[in-house]
Amino acid sequence: MSLGIVVVLDDGYAPINSLRAMANVAKAGSDGGRSRPRALSSRGCRRVLSSAPLLASVGESLVARCTLSTMNRDGLSNIGTPSQLIDARIEELGDWRGETLSLIRGIIKRADPKVVEEWKWNVPTWSHDGLICTGETYKKVVKMTFAKGASLPDPSGLFNSSLDGKVRRAIDFPMGVEIDERALMELIRAAVNLNTSNR
Repeated sequence: MSLGIVVVLDDGYAPINSLRAMANVAKAGSDGGRSRPRALSSRGCRRVLSSAPLLASVGESLVARCTLSTMNRDGLSNIGTPSQLIDARIEELGDWRGETLSLIRGIIKRADPKVVEEWKWNVPTWSHDGLICTGETYKKVVKMTFAKGASLPDPSGLFNSSLDGKVRRAIDFPMGVEIDERALMELIRAAVNLNTSNR
C-alpha cells in the first residue's frame, strides 16, 4: 500500500509508502542521514507538497495535501487522511492484531454505514454525532473502548475491560478469539442511537 505522500528533501523527492517510512525520513532523510528534510522545524514538522512534479514522482498515487504534525511517541506522524492512517496502522502491525483491527473496522462500517473514521490520540476512532469507540492495539490484545459504554445495554456480555469506569467500557480481543459479529454490531448501533438521541 502507498500513502502517496512525498516529502521534499534537499536532494530531491522521497515517496512515502508507510508511516514507518515517514518516521525514518523524519529522523534521517531518505539516504540514511546524508540529507535532512527541508524546512524541518524544531517540532519536527515538514510541509508536504502537492504539485505536478510530485505527482510524477509517485506515479498514480494520490499526493495528500497536508502538513505533518509533531512526531508521536512511537515515531509515527499524523499524515494523510484518517482512513489512510488506519490502513497504514493495520499494514504496519502485520500480524493477528492487524487482522483483528481490520475485522473490527469492517464490523463497525457494516453496523453504521454513516460512521466517520477519525484519527485521535494516535489511534483509530469512529464517530457518529459523537465518539463511538476507539481501536487500540497492544502486545496481547486489540481493545475497543466505547466512549459511553457504561450507558449501553450489553446483553451478550461483550464488555470485559474497564468495567469499573463510570463512563467508558472496553472489549479486549486477544489472539485467536472468535468475535461475535452480530452482538458487536448491535452494541455499535446502540452507541450510535445513544449519540443521536442526545443531540
